[in-house]
Amino acid sequence: MVSVCRDVGGIQAQVMSAAELSLWTRRRETRRADVQAALWQRHELVKTTCMRMTLHLVAARDFPTFIAAMKPSSLANMHRLLARIGASPKHVDTMVRTVMDALADGPKTQQDLLARAKQKAERGMRVWLKYAWSAMRPAILEGLICYGPPRGAEATFVRVDQWLPKQQAPGGIDPADARAEMASRFLTAFGPATPRDFSKWSGLRSKDAQGAFDALSDDLVRVTVDGVPGLMLRRDLHALADSSLDATPRLLPAFDTYLLAHAAKDHLIEPRFYKRVYRNQGWLSPVILVSGRIVAVWFLEQRARSYTVGVQPFGPLDKRVRSGIEEEAHALGLFLGAQCDVTFAKPS
Repeated sequence: MVSVCRDVGGIQAQVMSAAELSLWTRRRETRRADVQAALWQRHELVKTTCMRMTLHLVAARDFPTFIAAMKPSSLANMHRLLARIGASPKHVDTMVRTVMDALADGPKTQQDLLARAKQKAERGMRVWLKYAWSAMRPAILEGLICYGPPRGAEATFVRVDQWLPKQQAPGGIDPADARAEMASRFLTAFGPATPRDFSKWSGLRSKDAQGAFDALSDDLVRVTVDGVPGLMLRRDLHALADSSLDATPRLLPAFDTYLLAHAAKDHLIEPRFYKRVYRNQGWLSPVILVSGRIVAVWFLEQRARSYTVGVQPFGPLDKRVRSGIEEEAHALGLFLGAQCDVTFAKPS
């Protein structure tokens, strides 16, 4: 499971249930308890803000590299946002110290940390503390804290130096080297691709994404797939040449990283169906892949003792594809621990 997370360069975790399904669809023996144990007991996975300033699960051993890669651009973006609400660098430093001190004796919820910060807040910080999203962000982006085990519906935070195995701190890694390593991971997972794809996927500035590709130039080769040019790692060229598209239907959850890998989506979906998947406010629908193309969206409905996968096809689905989707739903039921049926809407 940790290897899967490393292979795809992290799993988006804005919605934790979707992150669990992203791991399951790539490693079918995965169960929810396995994900929870890797996060909260063995500390092999870390939940933190990373690519695109969104929540991700990353392997603990990759945490310093990914934080170092994202830190300069993420902090620059954060300081611009905080400046709009009147927070100065001095306020940021005070908040980081307050958060670290508060977490010295173990995990705390966001509300716990906000209450502690308000006790020490200067006048200029009080406006900032009205924006709960911003209070923990500096320490997260610095790689000093990460998410801890939830308390009911509330998230908690923990100090990285107490939570993760001792390893090189993000501050000791050159950001350019870290970005090159991240670009290598990205290309391993999603190549062929371009610096623009990497920029969109990671949230890095275009010049930083280009710099990461430039650092890998000796290891890259230019290829064309279906008339579209891109770059990939030379070591992966034979694997791509020998590969073939998998015609087995696959259920991918909402926000799956596969849907975010490339800036252009024409290889995935017809333009007329684009908004069915890439919806308003950044929401990504769960999809069904067949031979690398999106053929439907699907939605999970929970009933008293079972689940139903509601499939909304973009076009006619033949018997083989329908049967494959039913097999996928059965496997999903094993993951969820309950029967999982399928309904097919008319193509639209």
